[in-house]
Parts: sequence; structure tokens; C-alpha cells
Amino acid sequence: MLPGVAEARHHGEVTAGFVEQPDLDPVAGPGLDALRELVSSAGVAVLSGAGLSTESGIPDYRGPTGARRTSTPMTYQEFVGSAAARRRYWGRSYLGWTQIATARPNEGHRAVARLQRQGRLAGIITQNVDGLHQAAGAHDVVELHGGLDLVVCLACGLRERRTSLGERLRAANPGFGATVTRVNPDGDADIDDAELDGFALVGCTRCDSDLVKPDVVFFGENVPKPRVATCYDIVEGARSLLVLGSSLTVMSGLRFVRRAAKLGIPVAIVNQGETRGDPLADVKVAAPLGRVLAALAG
Repeated sequence: MLPGVAEARHHGEVTAGFVEQPDLDPVAGPGLDALRELVSSAGVAVLSGAGLSTESGIPDYRGPTGARRTSTPMTYQEFVGSAAARRRYWGRSYLGWTQIATARPNEGHRAVARLQRQGRLAGIITQNVDGLHQAAGAHDVVELHGGLDLVVCLACGLRERRTSLGERLRAANPGFGATVTRVNPDGDADIDDAELDGFALVGCTRCDSDLVKPDVVFFGENVPKPRVATCYDIVEGARSLLVLGSSLTVMSGLRFVRRAAKLGIPVAIVNQGETRGDPLADVKVAAPLGRVLAALAG
């Protein structure tokens, strides 16, 4: 257990072995005191999720400021098995990309970068695909699910900048537009499929295959094993694990919390809303991430 958490239990709401700081004032309270103790020295592994980027204007799926998407996420099997599915994906991504590309780091991203510069972090693992940690100045970020800034040809392996692909899509689809009802954290816009009729795909610049995919992990696709191993190495070598803005709904992130808890590594979670990792947490703070992290990083 984290030092200071026992005292915090006398003031916070305690459930399933952790203390929650329920008020939204991140600059006071036992929860923040425990977090400060957590990051007071080196060795903190950070695991971030979509909730960290909501203050940058990118919605999440499950947090209090998010909403369930109205379209079903495309699976890897659908994408590779159907040209029509690829057309649907790229038509939606073409219109949703702008919101991702123009998003800027918020105070939470900048605070994580400051903590790294101060030498307090063992590593940064993110479930996000928006690149905002790096844009804030963080380095050696492990993008668990990949990044939207690159696309990869599944036929020949060529990687290309997403901005370059966007220019080619724009040239192939002059005047294309549709009604966007929502943009999801993966840059996929919710659009009526009927409005995507006639959207033209573009091929790989090397082999002309249209099997060009964003360099991210789709539903039904596995995170590369070497990347998972790198994340486990970071967590297992850490003094503590700090989870930021993740509901830990999917196993790809929850497994690292479980590994830390199994090894006796203290776990702290900052998230507005319940998470699957709450029963394993030593401290839980439910407050705006940007303000909490700014208070921690100074």
C-alpha cells in the first residue's frame, strides 16, 4: 500500500480496499496527498487512456463527457476481407481525421511530459492513438495500440504519413462531404453509410494495393507481442503504476494493472468514473485530469 493512504482512509470514501477522492478540488484532499507521495521520487510507470485527451476536444467512449458510438467499430477481419469495408472506413476517417490532426496537448499531457523531464517516470504507456503525449514533449512513449499519424500497406509493408495519404484521398475525392454526427477517439467519424457511396480509395504508392490501413490495432487484431513485452518490462521495473483517464474496460490495459498488483507494486488511478481496476487500486482520485496532474507536476 502507498505510504499516506492509511491516513487518507479516514477522510475519503473507501471501497474494495482503495481510497477515492470524490470531490473535484484536485489541489487538496487525502487522495492528492497520496498521489503526491506516489510521484515524489523516480520510478513511476504511467498508463494513459482516452480520458486524458478529452480536454483536447477528443471524445472518449465511456467517460462522463463521452457517449457510446452509434456505428460499430470495424474489425480487422472486415477491413482486410472487403474493399467495401475499406471504402467505408476511409470515407469516415477522411472526414474525422481533421479533429484528431488539429487537436493540441492539454495540461494533462504537458504535466506528464514535465514529470518525465523531472526524472520521475519509469516509462509512459498510452492506449491512445492521437500522438498528444509526444506533441507535449514526452519521449519514448509506448503506443500500445499504435498511432494514427502513420498508415501501413498490408501487402508490401510500406509506411506512409497519414497527412500524405489524406492529400491523395482529397485529390481522388474532390468536393466529397457528408454529415458527421460524432468523431470517435480513433478518428473514425459516425456517418450514414449511404453518404459514403462513391468515395474513392487510393492505393499504396509502392505496390498500388488498396490494403492500406492506419498503423493502429483494430478490434479483432492483437497488439504485437514485442510491444506487450516492452510494457510489461516498464511496469515490472517500476516503483508504482499511475493510471490516467482509462476505464480499463479492455484487457489490453487492465492486464498491466493486474500484473502490478500481483507483484505488490502500488497502483493509483485518476479517472472520472469507475474502472475495472478500482478493486486493485491503492488510491483512486475522481477529478479533472489536467488540474490534478498540473498540481502533481508543479
